Amino acid sequence: MKIFGIDPGSRRTGYGCIERIGSRHRLVICGSLTGPTRAAFPDKLKAIHNGLRMLLAQHRPDCVVVENIFHARNVRSALKLGHARGVVLLAAAEAGIPVAEYSPAEIKRAVVGYGRAEKHQVQQMIKLLLGLETAPAPHDVADALAVAICHLHSATRVIASRGRAEPHASTLRSWRQYRP
Repeated sequence: MKIFGIDPGSRRTGYGCIERIGSRHRLVICGSLTGPTRAAFPDKLKAIHNGLRMLLAQHRPDCVVVENIFHARNVRSALKLGHARGVVLLAAAEAGIPVAEYSPAEIKRAVVGYGRAEKHQVQQMIKLLLGLETAPAPHDVADALAVAICHLHSATRVIASRGRAEPHASTLRSWRQYRP
């Protein structure tokens, strides 16, 4: 199963694709998309959309997972973030890929074991879970990978080709119980 996680942002949109092989996770690709620095906001959104369309076509994930909006410092920030999320959802819909969404607290709980974990804690857990040499940076990339891992850990899914259920993530009480 290949999952493409996205952390939408109006300045920088983080992405990360992971693949589950048995009980292990493998990093396929990760990075961030930004528009031209001095470009108008619509042009930045267009650059993010075009980048995501290319990545989704190239990697053909089974699912796209996006972080929900939970709050913003001000109305203008919330609106810009909403526009960026719309571009992300549009790219997934155009590719015909199902979309799942999780709140930041759900993502942190699934990855770190604590819903109010800090950015550096998420980055370190991603490093450990994926067996990376360094923690993914910037934090948008780590957040996108965390969204993807959250989806893999979140619910029982049936593997169509084998007709059996994957382990249910609710049996794990903390990240300490996770065994790759």
